[in-house]
Amino acid sequence: MNTFFGLLLLAAMIATVVALVRGVIAFLRTTEEDLKGGGISQSALKQNKMMRARVAFQALAIIIVIILLIATRK
Repeated sequence: MNTFFGLLLLAAMIATVVALVRGVIAFLRTTEEDLKGGGISQSALKQNKMMRARVAFQALAIIIVIILLIATRK
């Protein structure tokens, strides 16, 4: 059981790093026109999407750690 949650935790951590890297790449691709434009750019939407994904994966990892701590306590 602990092995399953350990692998699940590892997958959540990898997903967090992937979302972080994709968000940074989207940030680096932001052009001057995107910054000066009046509307919301595709780059900004991608950055926001990746930030939300990263936070969700971090929350999932924390929940898995809590479950692991509760399971090993008994």
